[in-house]
Amino acid sequence: MSVTEPAPVAPPPAHEGILRRQSLRESAARTYARSLPIVPVRARGLTIEGADGRRYLDCLSGAGTLALGHNHPVVLEAIRKVLDSGAPLHVLDLATPVKDAFTTELFATLPRQFADNARIQFCGPAGTDAVEAALKLVRSATGRSGLLAFTGAYHGMTAGALEASGGASDVRVTRLPFPQDYRCPFGTGGEGGAALAARWTEHLLDDRKGGVPTPAGMIVEPVQGEGGVNPAPDAWLRSMRRITADRSIPLVVDEVQTGVGRTGAFWAVEHSGIVPDVMVLSKAIGGSLPLAVIVYRAELDLWQPGAHAGTFRGNQLAMAAGAATLAYVRENQLADRAAVLGARMLARLTELRAHHPAIGDVRGRGLMIGLELVDPESAPLPAEAGDPDPAPPPDPALALAVQQECLRRGLIVELGGRHGAVVRLLPPLTLTDEQASAVVDRLADALAAAERLPHRRATAGSII
Repeated sequence: MSVTEPAPVAPPPAHEGILRRQSLRESAARTYARSLPIVPVRARGLTIEGADGRRYLDCLSGAGTLALGHNHPVVLEAIRKVLDSGAPLHVLDLATPVKDAFTTELFATLPRQFADNARIQFCGPAGTDAVEAALKLVRSATGRSGLLAFTGAYHGMTAGALEASGGASDVRVTRLPFPQDYRCPFGTGGEGGAALAARWTEHLLDDRKGGVPTPAGMIVEPVQGEGGVNPAPDAWLRSMRRITADRSIPLVVDEVQTGVGRTGAFWAVEHSGIVPDVMVLSKAIGGSLPLAVIVYRAELDLWQPGAHAGTFRGNQLAMAAGAATLAYVRENQLADRAAVLGARMLARLTELRAHHPAIGDVRGRGLMIGLELVDPESAPLPAEAGDPDPAPPPDPALALAVQQECLRRGLIVELGGRHGAVVRLLPPLTLTDEQASAVVDRLADALAAAERLPHRRATAGSII
């Protein structure tokens, strides 16, 4: 009796093996790889091509790092120029022509009143290290240790940055209310809610029995990104500047994600017109490569040599790519473009609310956009909530389903907010009108598909 040979089994696609090995080798702390199981092999502009041959529209943009999208020609040319020149790639904090060009371009983009009396500190390559440097700077300059930060904040993953973020527990930080329209902590929203938040801050600082001694500084995001895309009202930011200036409290503005045109102004502080004492900058300033700095008033420059250092604070390639990016955004007025295109996308997404009750709120500034998804059937009654117009509870399970349905349709989006229920869009500033329409169309289709799925409760919340 003959034995039939088994049919040959085709090996799994190469990308599946890469994903499997990643899950076996990399730590449990990995994040994006869990919700975005793709293997990018090529990218240009808004588009990523995976090892499986699929193309994706990338509205994550390296968590806001890629102001010009993937592999923009001016960035690649700047990198090639340094490589071909024979310039050293590692120089610690020594002066170089590349660094000088980057610093000159950066200062040219900063608000003039700030830049004319500023110093720059090159930090370790991540934004969180720049936050650490900013906190160390104001504590050293003032001789004080306390810090003012805000509910919903996110400033990074190192110890000091986490202390100032919204999910901290054991801290030296006084938490202040961040104004929101949709989930106002005072139940009012709008200008009234922002005014109450400012009044509370001022009262707490002036209350001799309030338990808050004069702090070393206040740190704030002009738009809370990971916290759910919550733009700070301009009038409220001006109040924070007045309150801190009147009490000699340095104001630190975290522009790690909001900078380089993202919000419709080159720097988000320009919307309100405030002049901070310290600006924390990273992400897009490196033109897709690791770079982080703080820029601050010269009067604060009181620390000693070596007070804050880092082996990789002299990243020549990142400085070259960053200078090219800053110049391109400035010369081509991409901040203005982000304001116009972002307003169009917000308007289209707002129109979807009429057909999708699960869209609780649409908000953002420029090309920093968020949709908060809710469970409208579980909305509390006004009397129960103590709020004349209570918002329904967030629906992180639906948000996760929307993210997965987006990926199936070739669209990469991120989730954020306190419960992971905010779908976030951070497309590059080079986004075209046609691409913007495609992004909204795919998101709308994904939302409709997710709403038809059996409802699932979330198993984990946001880190915020």
